[in-house]
Amino acid sequence: MTRTRAYRDGVLHKEDFPVADVSDFLAEAGTAVWVDLCEPSEADLAELAAELGLHRLAVEDAAGERQRPKLDRYAEHAFLTAYAVRFDAATGDLATAELAAFLTRQALVTVRKDDGFDIEAVVRRWDESTELAGSGVPFLVHGLLDFVVDGQYEAVQALDEEVEGLEDLVFDDRPDQSVLQRRSFRLRKSLTRLRKVVLPMREVISSLMRPDLHLADELTRPYFEDVHDHARQAAEQTESLRELVNTIRETQLNLQSNRLNLIMKKVTGWAAVIAVPTAVTGFYGQNVPYPGNGTPAGFWTSTIVVLVLSFGLYGLFKKKDWL
Repeated sequence: MTRTRAYRDGVLHKEDFPVADVSDFLAEAGTAVWVDLCEPSEADLAELAAELGLHRLAVEDAAGERQRPKLDRYAEHAFLTAYAVRFDAATGDLATAELAAFLTRQALVTVRKDDGFDIEAVVRRWDESTELAGSGVPFLVHGLLDFVVDGQYEAVQALDEEVEGLEDLVFDDRPDQSVLQRRSFRLRKSLTRLRKVVLPMREVISSLMRPDLHLADELTRPYFEDVHDHARQAAEQTESLRELVNTIRETQLNLQSNRLNLIMKKVTGWAAVIAVPTAVTGFYGQNVPYPGNGTPAGFWTSTIVVLVLSFGLYGLFKKKDWL
């Protein structure tokens, strides 16, 4: 599926025209063109490369998958790879959607690997920011990156809330260890995936703002700087959350060890208390004569000794906080 748009002098001039007409629009001064390809075939990419004179290596990267977020520069254009992300709080899964883009002086070409990338949301941003449309391609690139970075920042915020919930669960009086382990593992997995796509965006946007690329003019530069600031915040918070999850995991293990030690201490204390009556009754159970043997006095003496020593040990252990 292909979508196209042409802006002339900051106004939407035409859309949904054939890719073969792109070169005709680019021949007109003051025109910026957007072409979107979703799951394109090799023939689609070849046609587009012929229309815009795209580099063969860039076209190969656009056709491939799992590219790292980057910005490659060629003689006549730049090639961008980025990822939109979405965090599902219900399942704890982080979904990513890869996007490749060709950036020329008059055209932006987006290549989506599947329909997981919400291109309609990008179009809405363009339609809501018509005051920037006069910049042409910088206007289009800003709207695209603003959507990508905002989605990444929202995912970081959602993961932050999940980490806070994990902290509360760790310090619960009776935590479910299996639930803790599953949630902490799931969060670490999501943060690792998020880190791979968020951290490089700082350098990508910083490179896009270089004067020699002519992608951030006086009108759009403040907006690019705002996107760059959000990307930096998302990257820094992702690193902080990753460290925090590791700290929570270590705290969980320490608390679990402390609880186990406390249980063992109490069990040992009760074993000592129980050992006293066992020893006394064992002594009085000997098959040899002893004072009080076979008389009520012997029974009451042993009973009193058992009670006094047991309660004495119990009081001593309580005072020392062993029970």
